[in-house]
Amino acid sequence: MSDINRKRRIRNELYIILIILFLLIIKIFWIQFIQGEELQTLAYQQQSLDRKINPKRGTIYDTEGTVLAVSATVNTVTVNPTNISTENKEKVAKALSDIFELDYETVLKKVKKRTSIESIIKKVDKEKTDELRIWLDQNNITTGINIDEDTKRYYPYNSLASHIIGFTGSDNQGLDGLEAKYDEILKGKNGRITRVTDARGGVLESIGEDYESAIDGKDLKLTIDVNIQAITEKYLAEACIDNKCTDGGNIIIMNPNNGNILAMATYPTYNLNEPYTINNEELKSSWETLTATERTTALQQMWRNKAIADTYEPGSTFKLITASASLEEGIASVDKQGEFACTGSIEIAGTRIKCWRYYNPHGAESLRTALMNSCNPVFIGLGQKLGVPTYYSYLRKFGLLDKTGVDLPGEAKGIFLDEKKVGPVELATISFGQRFEITPLQLITAVSAIANGGNLVQPRVVQEIIDSKTGEVQKIEPIIKNQVISEETSKNVLSMMGSVVESGTGKNGQVQGYNIGGKTGTSEDGVNTNKYVASFIGIASIDNPELVILVTLYNPTGEGGHGGGGTAAPVASQILSEVLPYLELKKDKETEEDKKQTVSVPDLRSKTVKDAKKELKELDLELEIEAEDYSQESIIIEQVPKPGIKIKQGTKVMCEIE
Repeated sequence: MSDINRKRRIRNELYIILIILFLLIIKIFWIQFIQGEELQTLAYQQQSLDRKINPKRGTIYDTEGTVLAVSATVNTVTVNPTNISTENKEKVAKALSDIFELDYETVLKKVKKRTSIESIIKKVDKEKTDELRIWLDQNNITTGINIDEDTKRYYPYNSLASHIIGFTGSDNQGLDGLEAKYDEILKGKNGRITRVTDARGGVLESIGEDYESAIDGKDLKLTIDVNIQAITEKYLAEACIDNKCTDGGNIIIMNPNNGNILAMATYPTYNLNEPYTINNEELKSSWETLTATERTTALQQMWRNKAIADTYEPGSTFKLITASASLEEGIASVDKQGEFACTGSIEIAGTRIKCWRYYNPHGAESLRTALMNSCNPVFIGLGQKLGVPTYYSYLRKFGLLDKTGVDLPGEAKGIFLDEKKVGPVELATISFGQRFEITPLQLITAVSAIANGGNLVQPRVVQEIIDSKTGEVQKIEPIIKNQVISEETSKNVLSMMGSVVESGTGKNGQVQGYNIGGKTGTSEDGVNTNKYVASFIGIASIDNPELVILVTLYNPTGEGGHGGGGTAAPVASQILSEVLPYLELKKDKETEEDKKQTVSVPDLRSKTVKDAKKELKELDLELEIEAEDYSQESIIIEQVPKPGIKIKQGTKVMCEIE
């Protein structure tokens, strides 16, 4: 080879080397300065092994401190397949599948994977993981299997207040109710355990691990009283079953002075510990045949809080709003007899609208008697006098055109015609509660303004947020939005509501010893559906309002009919008869029961039935024997109440004989 060719080859090789070096320099520059941060992150991810530590979700309490939702400590089991020796993989898979009752082949696949971490089972009770710990110790296996603390949500009362509390998912995230609304406060902050690994994912034991503690969530204290909620749910269920309410029902009890909701019940309810188990027997029997969409729709309907998410025509209960606006505007007085006259119907813009008692007109009436009779023509006339602009201004003041702002998810608002589109006939139907829709919560909030002297108060279910670690309490103060009516108007409407219950359509809402005010409602559930909504709204008591109750029953089809006075009012009476004494609210009047004297129960043990009867009769007490066959000479061996207990005259003493 000539010297020229040799030199040319050397020069070409040099050029190639220089080009390669130049490209390497560019590549190094690109890796170091352009991709450096990204590659550093990837390297950290490859060379570290993170395990999440779930925080303990905050506890939910009722107003008296009773636990309604709590997180219990459970465990999560994961494996690091690369840290389990080949000869131990099958043995580990067998142990895991046996202890946790899992499919062996599925577990074995996870154990044999070439990954850094695999999940075996989540939220398992500590008793099971203790079995695993013993097995690991017996088989001298110290690496590759992780047991980390986790939490699982429990609801001690199962279905109680289910539509308020809501539930969580498998990752402890709130999915409905308060669990969803206050998720950021309840859930806390995750912790983690970080270990450094080699390129294959094996743990470098010499470096150790980094531990970051989880921060537990904060607690909630509700306005809900568990006892009042239980009473409410009991009577709501009975009412829906007895009256054959095809579409269920709901009841709200609210303190009108501060907006505290003491109970909010929807029927049918569901079990918070099993939120994906359908509560409809008919659907349950055909569940497997339903599509995924049909199942989702059914579950969402079951979880739906009808008291805040569904709207309905309030019917005659809405006459309270028309009456309040009319008194406030000075276009009517309370007791001017003959101020109004019911002829059985009224004609508005060429349309004749009947009174419910068109066949026997009410005749001359005052506003009080018109409310007692629930006379449609009177309230239609008042609506016409008020006019659309003024009437709508009161709808706004009472909060009926907006959401109430309650601290629960999924709240709907009223459905009204645009003010500009309301004509005389539309105003007429609105005046007695039809052809528009509101939520039950909107109505009880509006009537609470009548009860408390005229102020619109925002309803709420959470009154405190508590840091369980520090004890710090964040109080949520009541919110008064605006003054709707004067105190004088409030007193006048309360007085009329008292007459409705005393001798009007709401007589079935009476409670012995208390001056209850109220108004019944019966409305169509949609146009030409042949379905009805029966309702009753009550105030206890009209002399010192402490509670407002709204009972709403959807499409009652039983023998009792679909009128609010016959179906909904008795339910309110039953509930208030238990709730008012429970709250130790002072009675307005003495009842025959109150007039009875209190006496001490004598000791009847070892006495004959004959002698016991004589002794109890002298104290105006009754004897009841827990046996079918006995003689006057039978000997009493046990009694309830015990001797010395104070009871009212007329009470029965239960006795057991030999």
